Amino acid sequence: MISVTALRADDRPAWEELFRGYHAFYERQWPADRYHQAWQEFQHGSRINALGAKLDGRLVGIAHFLVHASTTSPDVCYLQDLFTAPDARGQGVGRTLIQAVEQYARQRSCDRLYWHTRDDNHPARRLYDQVAQNRGFIQYVIPLS
Repeated sequence: MISVTALRADDRPAWEELFRGYHAFYERQWPADRYHQAWQEFQHGSRINALGAKLDGRLVGIAHFLVHASTTSPDVCYLQDLFTAPDARGQGVGRTLIQAVEQYARQRSCDRLYWHTRDDNHPARRLYDQVAQNRGFIQYVIPLS
């Protein structure tokens, strides 16, 4: 059975391992001090939130998300990071985390929950196509740092 809860202090090592896996998947380097900074933000819970999914007591998935204002609707919830341990994939962890973030957003009267993924992330997109609408938007980015 999959359980989803806010991350606790003793989840820190497993969370970092999963978050490092997330960054490795997207082929990017993240400075070590940023893991500490992100963890502190999640523990504070005022700007960015995090949930963890456990399977048989082991942390196997993470979701990082935030609520922000919108010019065209009430507030919206952005699912920024979603990652499941490779050996736990296909067992409903990602779906369960998305449902937990959806519940969080509904409780705060958000207008919608949304997220991005790479076009070639086919395994994730199979799930996303089942649980959400692809509205066809393309993301453009101007790096500022």
